Amino acid sequence: MEKVDNRDEIRDFLASRRARITPQQAGLVPGARRRVPGLRREEVAVLAGVSTDWYTRLEKGHISGVSEDVLNAVARALQLDDAERAHLFDLAHAASPRPPTRRPVHTVRPGLQRVLDVMTDAPAFIRNGRMDILATNQLGRAMYWPVFQSVRPGPGQEPLRTRQAGPAPANIARFQFLDPAGPAFFPDWDTAADTIVALLRTEAGRDPYNSDLTHLIGELSTRSDDFRSRWARHDVRLHHAGTKTFHHPAVGDLTLDYESMDLHADPGLNLTVYTAAPDTPSHDALRLLASWAATHDTVTHDAASRLWQEDRSGHQDQ
Repeated sequence: MEKVDNRDEIRDFLASRRARITPQQAGLVPGARRRVPGLRREEVAVLAGVSTDWYTRLEKGHISGVSEDVLNAVARALQLDDAERAHLFDLAHAASPRPPTRRPVHTVRPGLQRVLDVMTDAPAFIRNGRMDILATNQLGRAMYWPVFQSVRPGPGQEPLRTRQAGPAPANIARFQFLDPAGPAFFPDWDTAADTIVALLRTEAGRDPYNSDLTHLIGELSTRSDDFRSRWARHDVRLHHAGTKTFHHPAVGDLTLDYESMDLHADPGLNLTVYTAAPDTPSHDALRLLASWAATHDTVTHDAASRLWQEDRSGHQDQ
C-alpha cells in the first residue's frame, strides 16, 4: 500500500481557484480593504458550510478521508467546472493509501488498430495520457507527420529511446514545446499549448503513480519556460470535442473538428478522430492529404525533411 504526498498540489490548486473568484461573483459583500485578489479562506468556508479551521486544514493539503459530500460542497463554493471537480476528487483519491491501479500503456491491441485502419477518410489516432501517439491510421500518421519526424535522430546521433526498451514514441507535448517546428504546425500555438498543459495536469491528478508522466513533466518544466509558466496555473480540462487548426507542410492550412473519447476497455487510452466540414477548403485539403499519404511511403526521409524545412522557412517569413 502506498500514497502520493500531493499536499503542495492540493494547496496550490485550491488557492488558485479561490484567487480567481471575487466576492461579488460568490454573492458576498466585498467589505473594506482586501489583501487577497479573490475569496478569503473564511469566505470559502462559509460558502461550503464548514469551519474556517477545517477549510484551512484542507487547503494545506490534508484531504485524505474527506467525504464526497464535503468535496462537492467545496467544489460548489469555488465554482469548479466539471474538469476541476473531477481533478479535486482525483487529488483526494491519490492522497488516500491505496495500491497503484493503473499501469502505463505502451501498446495498442490489434483489434483497436483494425478499428483505426477501417477509417480511411478521417485522420485518427490513439494516445495515452502523456500524449504519446501509440497508433494511427494512414491518414492520421500523415496528419501528424511533423510530430513523427521530430523523434527521428539527427545525423550521427543515436536513435532516441524511451525510459523503457524500444524507440521513443511520437509525443505531442514534447513536439509542442521543445521542437522549433511546433509553432509552424500549430498556428494558434498559445491555445494549443494551454490545452496540452491542462490535459497533462489532469492526467497527473488522475494517475499520480505514472513515473513516465512525471519524467515528461520534469523534462518539459526544465527545458521550456512556456511550459513551466502554464504548469503553474493549475488549469485542467476535459477534452471531448472541438475545433483545431493546423498548418501541414504538404497541404497547407487545415481547420478540423475533432471527437475525442476515452477507451473504457483500455483505461488510459484515448481515441481522437478529425473531420472537415463538407465543401470547405479543409475538406479539399484532407482529400489532398489522403493522396499524399498514399504515396508517402515512397518519399525518402531526406526529401520529406526538405519539404518540411522549406515550408517552415516560408511560414516563418510570412
